[in-house]
Amino acid sequence: MTSMQPEIQIIEVGRQALRTAVWRNGGTSRPILFFNGIGANLELMSPLGDMMKGRSDVIVFDMPGIGGSPAARRPYRPSTTGKWANQILDHLGYEDVDVMGVSWGGGAAQQFARDNPERARSLVLLATSAGMLMVPGNLSAIRRMAHPKRYIDPDYMMKNFETLYGDTADASAEDHKSRIQPPTMRGYMYQLMAMAGWTSMHFLPFLKQPTLVMAGDKDHIVPLANARILKTLIPRADLRVVKGGGHLFVVSRARQVIPVIKHFLDDHADDHLKGATCTA
Repeated sequence: MTSMQPEIQIIEVGRQALRTAVWRNGGTSRPILFFNGIGANLELMSPLGDMMKGRSDVIVFDMPGIGGSPAARRPYRPSTTGKWANQILDHLGYEDVDVMGVSWGGGAAQQFARDNPERARSLVLLATSAGMLMVPGNLSAIRRMAHPKRYIDPDYMMKNFETLYGDTADASAEDHKSRIQPPTMRGYMYQLMAMAGWTSMHFLPFLKQPTLVMAGDKDHIVPLANARILKTLIPRADLRVVKGGGHLFVVSRARQVIPVIKHFLDDHADDHLKGATCTA
């Protein structure tokens, strides 16, 4: 598959500028708003943008100090990321969206769905948890996650790939490595701080969106037990376990995982909401 090039622009959201990409895929289904993992620049989600061709536009933005977004002036909270996302969608002319998040971004996606029940029509949570009230991962992997060295030194990431993520360092890992833009230290630390003390446990039973929870059974960072917790607490949740998948299964097993996501989104696309494309 030939990789599609997204439209990239800097969008001002209050006093913060955020580098934003849109993969315009020419489909009639609701667009997807995607929240990325900690320290991850938007290019890392190119496989998702490419594989939604003919179905949905995909919107991704770099968090402050990540990728091409300038660093934030002060720390922020998950609720702030949701406000930024709303302003980006308004700027681009999108209304209703399907919301997706991976790892750190799964927490931001849960918060967005809670704060915007009319805009967030369905929810896809990948390799994520309910925040601080989570079953912890492998200590060695968590220790390495506390510092962005894996992004700053991609060779270090490849050397420790399986220890970090539980995935095999294969061709997809090499492709992942080639897309990395190192985050700033402040940007990475602010992302860590954003989730400090945050949990969705208290509001998960009140989420109204149909929700797909996906988790790898070899995830060293967010163990499978966390997905089971999400499935138990979210009323309309469906759990899919990716056998042999690690923390980056959405990248390493994109051809296996993304069709499952498409099927779920299609099953929960209300007829009157189809065609909610960009009006800008």
